[in-house]
Order: sequence, then structure tokens, then C-alpha cells
Amino acid sequence: MLHSDSGSKVVRVTQAEDDERQSPVDDVIAVSMAFESSAEIAEARDLARSFLADVQAVHGLPVSGRAMGMVQLVVSELVTNARKYAPGPCLLTLEIVDGAVRISVWDSGTALPVILAPDPDRVGQHGLEIVMAVCTSFAVHREPVGKRITADVVLADDPAGALAGRQML
Repeated sequence: MLHSDSGSKVVRVTQAEDDERQSPVDDVIAVSMAFESSAEIAEARDLARSFLADVQAVHGLPVSGRAMGMVQLVVSELVTNARKYAPGPCLLTLEIVDGAVRISVWDSGTALPVILAPDPDRVGQHGLEIVMAVCTSFAVHREPVGKRITADVVLADDPAGALAGRQML
């Protein structure tokens, strides 16, 4: 376990280097971090950037510049909403799943987010609208305590330029 400068706990679970140990965790490439204040939103973006840099450098998976930017944007929007609308800390988890980064944000709030229809005249409250536009999947899950919002961003761009369709998680 690593500790950040702000005292938050960072847990990294990565692919095992010891082939003798075989468990379901061996194939997991993920990182989680708890955030307790809105001041840490920039730290959440930094965690996403460093995680994707490790995914590319250590694990050899392609990460496009577009994916790098979109993941940081989605992390910023989801952590901002969790800090704004739910009491207590939130937990950000980034995990590589089938060529995409799965972004999950848990918070203790029981109210499910309201995704507003696009409205160019509305000032603000476009965060989830943006998240849904840039992600290949989006889901909200009720948890025994609170809720978890999950969104996927594809790591590599399609050379043919095709956009992946949205799917339910």
C-alpha cells in the first residue's frame, strides 16, 4: 500500500510477477484511491494519468492520447459529482478490462444521479452528459451502502476511425 501526500491510501493491485502463484488477482491491473475533499480532484486526475502511463510502460498496452485525456475528464467529472452530492469520502477505482479502462466511483449517497437531456441553454450540470458521450459504457449500481457509477473508455483508437457503440455494463 502506498500513501499519497494528502494522506489518502493508494492500493495498487497489478499482475503478479511470480508465475508460481496463480489466483484470479494475477490478471488484474487496477488502482484504487479514496478522496475526502474537493481539493483532491486534481489528485484523482493525476492518479488516472500515472495509472495509464504505467499500463503503457509496464504492461505494454496501447493507450492513445485521446484515451488519456478522456479518462482524466471522466475521473474529474465523476469524482467532482461524488464530492459535491454525497457525504463522506468517495472511492475511485481504475481497472483494465478487455482493452478499456473501467472507471468506478463509489460514494455513500443514496440518491441516484439524474442525467439531464442535452440543453445548450443550460449553464452547468453537463458532467454526466459529457461522460456518457465519451464512454463506451455507463452504469449506475446501488450498493448495500451508497452507489457505484461505472464507465468504460477504450484504451486504443480504432485505426479505421470507427467509434465503439455504448453498451450496458
